[in-house]
Amino acid sequence: MPRSPVSSRPPSSRRTAVSSDPSQAKQAQLAQASQGNELPLPHLSTNQGVRIADNHNSLRAGARGPTLLEDFILREKISHFGHERIPERAVYARGSAAHGHFQVYKSMSQFTSADFLQEPGQRTPVFVRFSTVAGGAGSADTVRDVRGFAVKFYTRAGNYDLVGNNIPVFFIQDAMKFPDLVHALKPEPHHGMPQAASAHDTFWDFVSLMPETTHMLLWAMSDRTLPRSLRMMQGFGVHTFRWVNAHGDAHFVKYHWTPKLGIHALAWDEAQKIAGKDPDFHRRDLWNAIAAGHFPEWELGVQLIPQDKEHSLGIDLLDPTKLVPAELVPITPVGKLVLDRNPDNFFAETEQVAFHPGHVVPGIDFTNDPLLQGRLFSYTDTQVSRLGGPNFHQLPINRGVCPVHNFQRDGLHQQSVPQGHVAYEPNTLANGSEFRVDGDSEGFVTWPEAVESPKLRERSASFDDHFSQARLFFASQSAVEREHIVAAFRFELGKVTVPAVRQRMVDNLAHVDEKLARRVAEALGIHPPDARAAAGRAGFRHAEANLPLEEAPSLRMVGTGDGSVRTRQIAILVADGVDSASLKPLRDGLTAAGAQCTVVGPWLGAVRSASQRKLEVDATFAAMPSVMFDAVLIPAGEQGAQALSALGDAVHFVHEAYRHCKTVCAVGEGAQLLKGLPLPSEGAAEVPGVLRVPTPAVSTGDTEAVPAIVQQFVQALSRHRHWERPGLDQVAA
Repeated sequence: MPRSPVSSRPPSSRRTAVSSDPSQAKQAQLAQASQGNELPLPHLSTNQGVRIADNHNSLRAGARGPTLLEDFILREKISHFGHERIPERAVYARGSAAHGHFQVYKSMSQFTSADFLQEPGQRTPVFVRFSTVAGGAGSADTVRDVRGFAVKFYTRAGNYDLVGNNIPVFFIQDAMKFPDLVHALKPEPHHGMPQAASAHDTFWDFVSLMPETTHMLLWAMSDRTLPRSLRMMQGFGVHTFRWVNAHGDAHFVKYHWTPKLGIHALAWDEAQKIAGKDPDFHRRDLWNAIAAGHFPEWELGVQLIPQDKEHSLGIDLLDPTKLVPAELVPITPVGKLVLDRNPDNFFAETEQVAFHPGHVVPGIDFTNDPLLQGRLFSYTDTQVSRLGGPNFHQLPINRGVCPVHNFQRDGLHQQSVPQGHVAYEPNTLANGSEFRVDGDSEGFVTWPEAVESPKLRERSASFDDHFSQARLFFASQSAVEREHIVAAFRFELGKVTVPAVRQRMVDNLAHVDEKLARRVAEALGIHPPDARAAAGRAGFRHAEANLPLEEAPSLRMVGTGDGSVRTRQIAILVADGVDSASLKPLRDGLTAAGAQCTVVGPWLGAVRSASQRKLEVDATFAAMPSVMFDAVLIPAGEQGAQALSALGDAVHFVHEAYRHCKTVCAVGEGAQLLKGLPLPSEGAAEVPGVLRVPTPAVSTGDTEAVPAIVQQFVQALSRHRHWERPGLDQVAA
């Protein structure tokens, strides 16, 4: 039998290791592969193991002479460097990733025979990659964009890839339009701008001519495309898949990943500033959280619809521009995903990982979703091109934890050494009888769906409803979330230079919500929206669905999460003269609640407190501005407050945090930094998320007052943002 490419160990020992603990087996496999690429030598060598005597100087004809072509050490080093970069992904190029595990809550054998979903408590190793869609690998993390959410399960029955996004629907219905969508979204070809942005002519020209994009556009213009953290965004399988149990019974299934910390967003102004201050904001946040032991966690839930109930909802399950509201089909919890280990090498793992929606295992099957069907081809084609050949599955990050055996041979980057003189099946020359698996009950069997129809290029009429779900989404948002959608459309369409394109788009929006379309149009210098004009354009198709819902609260972001403040970032502003007695008990209380406090001052090193104690400063106003934090604490201390008030950076820090609707707590004299903000006088109703605390209650160590203040702070911070805060336009920040 040819040797499996998974490992050089004998098959029997390999199977034993895999069956005992797949998670440990995968970690050991990756560690072994990593160690195999690092020479355990105290000196440098070439890739052939030749010891290098001098790694600083090329071989020359004399000290000032020309470099010699025979310098094989130089040629190898330069040649390898010149080929270190592989073609970046056409989409989802900028990614961040982590290792972890998926643990099942209860057996799902009633619905699927998928091996990793059978045993309560069973753990399956995973590798998860998050990404932006539009930008290149060097673009910023916080741009307004859809986020990829791809999970590779290393199951005992083979690798399963759940490749999705942080939005449950997509722009288009058929893969035939995918290249057009991406070409329209990418930088315009004549000048290569803009990078990682949809706010330009070609994108809006395309989507205004494709009403099927309308539902996705509402999501894309919402706060969903400005996540506060990768740890605080949802994930979805987007498509409808099929689960099949051991008896051949089938259910349609839709996947939902829900973060334990809740679904939270950045403010648009904040996202733009972070892109300049720290373009790696999301990547750094994920890495630091895992490194600190604050492991991100999501719950996997599924919506299950029996095969014979496919048409009972009035929603075509094969249409990727549609979702099934949780109010119609409840989400069943399946298990939890925990990310607990950062990659050892960004390129070898995050960049070389190859996801594919066609990587399924027995018990999970496809549907006839026309966008999914096209992806099944495109991903294979892409991976072969990007990773250099058909053997990308042999890269350590892509290898399964189960034995692999077939007669696929050779090709670029072949890493195994198959033995024997047989490379075909059936055979009798290598114990080939065991490979006659016709009707193998444990193998993958496609669900036997009856298909009878003429071949044609045509969409089902059930795909023609482009606006009812967009209307449902908009109506389901809170008042503040609707305001953000209006502002996003105004910004994006304000970047479009062709008035006719702007007009087409707002005419389409009139089919979603007339008030929304009118408010967007008011800022764009065009005519009022006209739904009839949109309906009269060539190619316009529209059939209204009879949705039994006017609102779906499950589509909102507000109020999600477990109410904790774990890993939330709090800036404590200090200068010489700060009252450390009022600072310490609050800092200790917030830290105990799980928040992470950073002391920010005008310089690194230390400041002197009012009692002449040294207080270490972690960061400066210039290096860590307010956009890097979730809340601000200003301690008491007359001298310290006066010093901070005299610093423009400190005042701007507080005002900017206020404008971005963050929690701001000022103790005693620290309230001086709130001057200039649209706050009511003392005794009046407080502004949401602004806490003004008297000094004595804190500095005297009042055993009742301090916990109460910490609780107030935690409660305000757990809301994430106070979007309803008034007077924001008056704040110059």
